Parts: sequence; structure tokens; C-alpha cells
Amino acid sequence: MVDSVNNIHQYNYNTVANIRPDKLDNAAKISASYLSNPINSLPFNSSNRVLNKRTELASADEKQKYNDLLKFVDKNTKKQLELLLKSGILLNSESNDHSTVLDNLYKMATTPRAQGLSKEGILKDTIDTIAYPFIITQQFGDIPSSYRQRALDANTDGETNLVKHFVAKNDIDVEHSGTCVAASIEFNLAEKMPAEFVRFAEGLSSPSMSVKKEIKLRNLADHALDAIWLLNAFEIPYETNSFDRALLTFAPDKNAIIRAQIQTTDRDPLERSPLDVLMQSTFMQVGSQQSYNTLTDRRLGKFNQNDKGLIEFEKTFTESVVEDKSKLSVTYQTVDENARLIGYETDFDTMKKHLLTALDMGENVIIGYTQVDQNNIIINGHEITIIGYKHSPEGKLIFICNDTDDNQTKPVEYTEDYLLPKIHHAALPESIVADDLTVTPNWVEGLNIYKEMKNKAA
Repeated sequence: MVDSVNNIHQYNYNTVANIRPDKLDNAAKISASYLSNPINSLPFNSSNRVLNKRTELASADEKQKYNDLLKFVDKNTKKQLELLLKSGILLNSESNDHSTVLDNLYKMATTPRAQGLSKEGILKDTIDTIAYPFIITQQFGDIPSSYRQRALDANTDGETNLVKHFVAKNDIDVEHSGTCVAASIEFNLAEKMPAEFVRFAEGLSSPSMSVKKEIKLRNLADHALDAIWLLNAFEIPYETNSFDRALLTFAPDKNAIIRAQIQTTDRDPLERSPLDVLMQSTFMQVGSQQSYNTLTDRRLGKFNQNDKGLIEFEKTFTESVVEDKSKLSVTYQTVDENARLIGYETDFDTMKKHLLTALDMGENVIIGYTQVDQNNIIINGHEITIIGYKHSPEGKLIFICNDTDDNQTKPVEYTEDYLLPKIHHAALPESIVADDLTVTPNWVEGLNIYKEMKNKAA
């Protein structure tokens, strides 16, 4: 979707139906194959996922947790845990509180989960996902008759206007998901930061349905006051105990539990897991200024005139706080006020250099790409993640990508000639683009958007 506030304003869904051909009980087998044959399974070396590998249980506490954890899982998942240990993922501690994957899986298995969630199910989904992140999908599930009245009541809570009440009743059957940004962030967290992913999974599925994370304010803005402005603007709960850090609370919207419970008892092979629901709802809540409704996949918020998906500015903020990294959204396409693609901010060689430099640094790159009609009018946008690259026998550069809304539970490949002209924006470290482009800081962009929307509403 497009509007004149900041050109490409909406990246919510594409027109391709998501199909997960693997059956749910095959997830463990697929991920076990991926872990045991990383180079053969993927066209890049996935063993680089985890640095500072530790592959042996070193203490009595770790051995006890590991042996206890094995009691909660089936045969296939036991094999996955063994491979996670051998690959260095299970003992990875690159999380916000330095807890390991093992620590949080053990906590997940031995403490209560939120009402209506299956402890065994969440545990299996979490292990499946960190073992093979390509199973993450943004496809919503249907609402079965046994949950329908509860979902309707929740979605019309407090609404007395009869017209709005009628619309709310017909708004819960989501056909096209707008969570591509959130699902891409979920994938990136699982693929690059498995310890932090499992820490999030444990907290969001716990009775509190929340997780706290300490971030560095400098990763949001150069000056602390500008970073605080962003936190306030996005209305994310936080505490500051020093001038350079803030403790944020991440949580899904209040209706996420209904969707998660539905996926616990009535999940079909084409649909999100309960864990996908909780993760994506949380990241949508962050990006939409705490205004998301999982039942309808719609949002409000002060930066967006549309009610579906997240805009580029919101995406950048969400990525930055989830990863606690400084991210810049670099805009490559030039779009006029009529949503027509009229050019590019730089040449394709420079764009390619930016992407390859980030990938060589070990970064995945979440990009927004566009589709245009015969008149170059943008008709659609979508968010995917570039995770690597290779060259064809003829020397052609090929980008390896993950798409959470396609018919693949594996990476997809696009040639540079196909992908580069479609890229509207990419999230990149500032150091990569500083010499080539002038990029507006995130907080300045947000303030400008806010002022422009206020003026339009006046």
C-alpha cells in the first residue's frame, strides 16, 4: 500500500497463498536433517549461525537440565536436542540475560504455561523452530465453531454502535495476513539469535505472557533524549535506571491468547503455530504503538493511515529494540505522490554492495520489495529476509532468501536482475551506507511523519 506521508507506507501481504507442504509431525525430521547436514541442506554454510560454540554439557546443573528435558519430549525431538547440542545451539548464551537455550527450554518444560496452551506443544514448537527456522509462517488459521462466540465477544467488547458491532463480527475471519514484517523479525531472531528467541518464547508463553529486555539507548538514536522520544512515541512500557539503557517490556495484545489457544487445539498444516501467534502478535504490538488486534490482524497507531501491517519506520524501530542493534532503513526506490515508481536513490551496483557487505558481516537483511503494474504503479509490497548469496555456474549473483508467506519451507533464490529493481528498502547498519547515501535518522523520520499526519488531520 502507498500514501504520500512517506511514499511506500505499507508492507502487509502478497497475493501468494502460503502452503506448508510438510505435515506437522514431519517438522522434527526436517529440522534434524537441516542440523545434521547444514552445508548439504542449504546453499550456504548454516553452521555459522552460532559463534563461540560450546558443544558439551560442562556442569552438573546442565547435565541435570538436559536429562530432565529429555523426559518431556518424543523420540524425534530427543534427536533434535542431541543435534542442537552438537551444533552449539543448545548451550548458546547470547541472550539479553545470558541464559542459554537449554536454560529456557528447561524452564518452559518445568513451569506452567499461559492458560489454554500446551506445555508439550510450545516446547516442541520452540525446538522445531530454532532447529529449522524456515517453518515459521504468517498464515492465520480459521476460527472453529467452538471458539467463535468467544472470539466475537472479545472483538466487540464494549462496542455499542450497531454498525461497528456488525463490522467487528465480520472482521475476525482473516484471509490475508499482514504480519510479514513481524514474521520476518521472528525468523531473524530464531535464525541468528536462538538463545534470545527461546527466552522470548518462554516469557511470552508463560502465565505473565511477557518478557523484559534491557536495550542500549544509543541503538535507537545518537542522543538519549531522542531515544526516549521514540520509546514514548511507540508507547512500549519501559523503565530507565541510567542515562544510557532502558528496560522494555514486550507482550502480545490481549486477544493473542485466543488465537494461540485456537492453534493449540485446531491447528492445520497450513497454519501458524501457537508460538508464531505469540511472537508475531508481540512484534506487531510493538510496531503499532500497542494498538494491534490479533483477532482481526488490524491496528491503529499514530504513524499509519492504514490499518494493516507495519510501515517502514515502524519496522525499523521494532527490529532495533528486538535485536538491540542500531538499524537504519535505507530507501532505494523513488516513488511519486501517485505511487508510481520513477527511479532509484542509487545505482544497483551500490545497492548490491550494501547487501553483500551486510551479509559478509554475518547479518541477515530484511527487505521490503514492491510489485508494479504495467504503468509502474506500485500495487503491492511484501517483506522478506535475505540470508545469503551464491553465484551460478555462469557467474550470476543469486540472493538466498526466506519468505514467510510462500509455498516453501526452505530458502528461495532470486537472481540479482530480478530482485534488486524490486527492493524499496532494506534494514542495514549505518556504517555500510554512510559513504554512499544520506539516511534520515529513525527518530527524525518518525517525528516528521507524526507532524505531517497531524497537519492532515487538522
